[in-house]
Amino acid sequence: MTSKIFKSILSVAIAVLLSSLVIIIGVLYPYFSDVQESQLKDELSLAASATEQLGESYLEGLDHNRYRLTWVDADGTVLFDSHADAAAMENHADREEIKEALVSGSGSSTRQSSTLTEQTIYEAARLNDGSVLRISVSRATALVLVLGMLQPIAIVLIIAIALSAWLAHRMAKKVVEPLNKLNLEKPMENEAYEELSPLLHRIHAQHSEIKSQIRALKRKQDEFDQITGNMKEGLVLLDSMGRIISINPAARTLFGAGIACVGEDFLTINRKQNMRLALEEARTQGHADFRAKENGREYQFDLSRIASDGNHHGMVILAFDVTEQVNAEKHRQEFTANVSHELKTPLQSIIGSAELMENGIVKEEDVPRFVGHIRKEASRLVFLIDDIIRLSELDEGTEMPHEDVSLKVLSEEVCETLADAAKLKDVSLEVTGDDGVVNGVRRLLYEVVYNLCDNAIKYNNPGGSVKVTVAQKPGEVLLSVQDTGIGISPEHQDKVFERFYRVDKSHSKQSGGTGLGLSIVKHAVKYHHGKISLESELNKGTTISVLFDTRA
Repeated sequence: MTSKIFKSILSVAIAVLLSSLVIIIGVLYPYFSDVQESQLKDELSLAASATEQLGESYLEGLDHNRYRLTWVDADGTVLFDSHADAAAMENHADREEIKEALVSGSGSSTRQSSTLTEQTIYEAARLNDGSVLRISVSRATALVLVLGMLQPIAIVLIIAIALSAWLAHRMAKKVVEPLNKLNLEKPMENEAYEELSPLLHRIHAQHSEIKSQIRALKRKQDEFDQITGNMKEGLVLLDSMGRIISINPAARTLFGAGIACVGEDFLTINRKQNMRLALEEARTQGHADFRAKENGREYQFDLSRIASDGNHHGMVILAFDVTEQVNAEKHRQEFTANVSHELKTPLQSIIGSAELMENGIVKEEDVPRFVGHIRKEASRLVFLIDDIIRLSELDEGTEMPHEDVSLKVLSEEVCETLADAAKLKDVSLEVTGDDGVVNGVRRLLYEVVYNLCDNAIKYNNPGGSVKVTVAQKPGEVLLSVQDTGIGISPEHQDKVFERFYRVDKSHSKQSGGTGLGLSIVKHAVKYHHGKISLESELNKGTTISVLFDTRA
């Protein structure tokens, strides 16, 4: 802006200077020309009077440096010329000023020289004897005058330009300085030019509108960040070029990317073939989905194109962790298969024994043994069904009545119930420790203690022992069941809580186990927000501990 003001002022100054020179020359030149012509007429009048009285002698006595005098007879013959030989001069009857003087008594004309640099002014007057006296003088044209003044004009022009430039610079600086000091953040507090007031009011109104829009955008951005930040699903927004616009924490964790990845191409954080193909499919078809493993977990990826008026504007990538669903489906299928198998085995045994008895194949003395076998398999079937029902209840998360339960008292009840079974295995039972009050479902807590103690007896050695310990600490109760049994090898320790999993299937069948006891323990403890741990060594025994948080 300063440059424009400077150039404008300087251009105006130069234009005014040149215009002034043109006007001055255009006015003064005609003025001085008129003055010269008037003087020339006066000179002619004096010379004419003197010539009429004194004749040629007067003309010869004059100083002819400034003027040229020519005396012409009425027929155009030159009688005298102050600058040339009159006898050698051509007839002047055709000269404009001569002809005019012969007719009207006086005449005048101006003739341009061949070089256009000089003009000759002629004034003629008729004398009493009919002859004509002519006076002439040469003068420079306006062009010559200008050319002659080039040097002073140039000097004046340079001085004027320099002065104009200096003044223009100062003026531009003074004009722009208040504009440069404008506080556009607070436009209404400025005391600049009054002409800027409408502009400052508009800027103030725009500032207010922009601030309002920024606040609204920030509020929406905060809402968006809070929503996406708390999402368990990964969310990535891409622009039309595939660059990351937004990526929530879950997606950054999934793809191992930092917050600095915003603005980068998405393929820089995930170059896998299935993702590239899905991006291309979503871009062309509008949607794509696939499943893949990331960081040891199963994810469902849904990609949707963002389009408007037929134009592609970006992409939305959603990543759902479906590991639990996949595992649940897998477990459901395995559970269904296992249940079918486990139910089928005792039923087949019962049906087989019943058919033998029905067809009279069984001897009379063997009937009690077959009946006992049927009763045993039927009992096993009932136990299995009861365990399945308990697991179903725990899986559904059905709300059950809670009460304060003493784990020590509960453990003593369990040991009393299992006393006969322990006696048959020659295993001693012992309950020690604190009262250990836990607020929970009494029936489920009983199942926990019962199954742990039942397993400790079943898989113990003759002459072994089972020790139940309850430890009360601030905010928690620890229940541990320790046996001196056969132990569990390390490769089986992580799987013993799975449904129908048996370390030794032959031993389990002999002991009458269903394979669901520890799975019921695991789910019952989880229902009470507890933690379960296992320590075991082959042929030395096993200790299973359950920690309950009484503050929950």
